Amino acid sequence: MHLSTRLAVLFAGMISTTMVDAQQALPLYAGAIPGAIEAPDQEKVRDPKDPYPFLENISRPTLTVYLPDRPDPNRPAVIILPGGAYRGVSIEKEGHAVARQLNEYGVAAFVLKYRMPNPVHMKNRTLGPLQDVQEAIHSVRARASEWKIDPQRIGVMGFSAGGHLASSAGTHYNEPVIARTDKIGLRPDFLVLLYPVMNMTDAFAHKVSRENLLGPAPTAEEIAKWSNDEQVTADTPPTMLVHAADDSTVLVGNSLRFFAALQAHKVPAELIVFPRGGHGFGLNNATTPDKWIERCRDWLLAQGLLSAPKPPGA
Repeated sequence: MHLSTRLAVLFAGMISTTMVDAQQALPLYAGAIPGAIEAPDQEKVRDPKDPYPFLENISRPTLTVYLPDRPDPNRPAVIILPGGAYRGVSIEKEGHAVARQLNEYGVAAFVLKYRMPNPVHMKNRTLGPLQDVQEAIHSVRARASEWKIDPQRIGVMGFSAGGHLASSAGTHYNEPVIARTDKIGLRPDFLVLLYPVMNMTDAFAHKVSRENLLGPAPTAEEIAKWSNDEQVTADTPPTMLVHAADDSTVLVGNSLRFFAALQAHKVPAELIVFPRGGHGFGLNNATTPDKWIERCRDWLLAQGLLSAPKPPGA
C-alpha cells in the first residue's frame, strides 16, 4: 500500500476511534470472559470512511458510561445495545449518539459493545451476547450507588438485532447465563425497542440475524425459544416499541407481535409505528419531524421512571 494511502486509512481510523471512545470504555468483565475461546482480537471498523463507525468481529466486550450532570436521587439508567445483524454494531449512530441525548434528559446511559456470536471465539454462539447484556445489567445494578442511579430503574434499549438482544434480556432473565455470587436481579425494569428483530420464524425473521445467532440450521425448538414474542409473560418489563411500517429489512410485524403479546399479558406497552422511515434510522427518522427519543422521554415520565426536571430557580 502506498504511504499516503496508509496514512489516510490510519487518520480515518483515528477519527472513528475518537468518536467511539468519547467516554472511557470499561472492560465488561473484571476477570475471564465467560464461555470465551482464546483467539486473536480481530475487531475492526468496517469502513473507516463511514461517519457512523460500524464495528465488526467483537470479542472483547466493553461498557461505556455516560452520566448526566443533573443531580437526581431517582435517576434511571439505560443500557444501550446498538444493532448490526449480530455481525457488528453501529456504535455511534445507535449507541453513543443516543447516550448523549439521554443524558440531556437526566438519564444515565451505558453503551454496551457486546460480543458477536462466533464459534471462533465463544463456546456457545447463541448465549454469548446474552451473557454480555446480563453482565451489564448486573454491573450497573451493583454499582448503582457509585453512579448515583436508582437500581430499580434500570432499563435496556436495543436497535434491530440489539433489539432482539434487549428483548432476550427482558424475557430470559430467569435463565441466568452468567455466574453470580450474589442475589442481584437480572430483570430489566423496562425495555425500549427500536425496529427490533423479534420473531425467528421464516415469515418474520431477519434471516441474517437468525443465522448469525442460531447457526445455519436452527431446530424448531431453538426458533421458538428465541422468538421472544412467544416468551412474553405477565412479568415481562414495561416496553416501548418504535418501528417504521415500510421497514423492508426487519418487518414491522416483529414489533406488532411483541406488542400484541404484551397486551395479552397486560404488560404496560406503547407502540409507535411511523408510516415511513425504513430501517436503521437511529435517532432521526428523516421522513418526519416527530422525534421518538422525545416520546421516549415522555413515556419514561408517564411510567414514573424519570423525574420531571425542576423549573429554573426551584
